[in-house]
Amino acid sequence: MKILSFLLLGITLACSNGSSFNNDLASESKAASYELSEKESGGVFEETNIDGAQLSPAPKQEQKIIKTGHLAFETKDPDATHRKIMDLTKSHDGFVQNDNSGKSYNRLYRTITVRVPTEKFQSFIDAVSEGVPYFDQKDISRKDVTEEFIDLEARLKAKRELERRYLELLTKAKNVKEMLEIERELSTIREEIEAKQGRLNYLQNKVSLSTVNIEFYKLTSETGVTLSYGQKMKNAFKGGWDGISVFFLGLLYLWPLYLIIAIIFLVIRRIIKRKKRKI
Repeated sequence: MKILSFLLLGITLACSNGSSFNNDLASESKAASYELSEKESGGVFEETNIDGAQLSPAPKQEQKIIKTGHLAFETKDPDATHRKIMDLTKSHDGFVQNDNSGKSYNRLYRTITVRVPTEKFQSFIDAVSEGVPYFDQKDISRKDVTEEFIDLEARLKAKRELERRYLELLTKAKNVKEMLEIERELSTIREEIEAKQGRLNYLQNKVSLSTVNIEFYKLTSETGVTLSYGQKMKNAFKGGWDGISVFFLGLLYLWPLYLIIAIIFLVIRRIIKRKKRKI
């Protein structure tokens, strides 16, 4: 009977410990839903818990603006324009992200992507635009990502707090099963933290460094639109003569064929003469 009593007591204690751990895990899972939620009120975001109780209002954050520019124009000296853009990029503490050049049917062109600090974006645009009489395209865009920025920061704060609580709970785990359950929850939380942190870093990079796409080109003399009628006639005669020359040169390349035809003709002619003599 004593042995049976000890067994019953051990089972009761084990169930009690398991129930305590499950309650703690459930409590932390509930805390996952207790993330900081944002409610916009007059442009200021307030933090509230799941019961709707208002916490202290978050301080108003400066606007996060992503600025992008696209410039396209003609230039008489592409090399000088390229040097000017390189000098302006350096003087505005920026860097060249892409630099490509090429040639189409009637023009030489170059495209450059420059990243400059956001506070120097407008001055860089003005400096590049100086001396350009006409733009084929000039687009300046500004995208406000302040709301997304604040949302990500708040969710990251909540996720990191939840991670801390699970780490504390991990130290209280009694067996391998409990440890595995906590580690599984921690893995999910950390993946969410990394994803949100990556997005936040991307936005921060776009906000701190503006992007300017610059395309400039020079029209070449290969276009036939600017030629006079007399020049077109001259080119036509020259083209015709060149065509005839190519034709005769092609005939000369066929001399082996002419020789074979001549031999065949002579053989056939001799055969016909022999038949006539027999008759």
